[in-house]
Amino acid sequence: MSTPYRQIRAAYTEEVVTVYQAYEPRIADAALAAGRFVPPFKRERMTWIKPSFLWMMYRCGWAGKPGQERVLAIDITREGLSWALSHACLSHYDPRVHSGQAAWRARLRESPVRVQWDPERDVHLRPLPYRSIQIGLSGEAVHRYVGEWTTGIRDVTDTAHAVRRAVRDGDAAAIAALLPAERPYPHPPGLPEIFGPDTAAPSPPA
Repeated sequence: MSTPYRQIRAAYTEEVVTVYQAYEPRIADAALAAGRFVPPFKRERMTWIKPSFLWMMYRCGWAGKPGQERVLAIDITREGLSWALSHACLSHYDPRVHSGQAAWRARLRESPVRVQWDPERDVHLRPLPYRSIQIGLSGEAVHRYVGEWTTGIRDVTDTAHAVRRAVRDGDAAAIAALLPAERPYPHPPGLPEIFGPDTAAPSPPA
């Protein structure tokens, strides 16, 4: 079965979903020590969470880009992710789901969550023919993310470096063992605005 053009794929359990972010060391160290995001993390800024490990690797250059030297895996509640998706607006105008540019801009101003779809990546960070979701949190959504949704934070920078070495060595077994087990995520129904009107109904929650 082919992968849908827009689909959330993530590592998750019955209670939590893992998302990724990359930060400079001082932000990462403070968050790891506290078990949640604390200053110098800024709640006033939009923060983007990504369920795809490989898309995170593409974005941070295997934890090599300035200001993104530390990769964090953040476990958030599934209820929190559902809230975010239910309060989200696409970061770009889509005539299939918006009645017009003005309606989209009004929705964008009101929504505390933005969704962006970018090409998913393979282990060589090459684009794939389907999309990976990024979820931007601002305002109320950031406060909920920090204060309610986050249940744990782990440093996976060493894993990022290990996967990169395995890719360079062509070690398929090591790559498979190191990569998170991501699978299609059963998102809440009734979200045509961010998934598109032609998206198949999600599977029942697992």
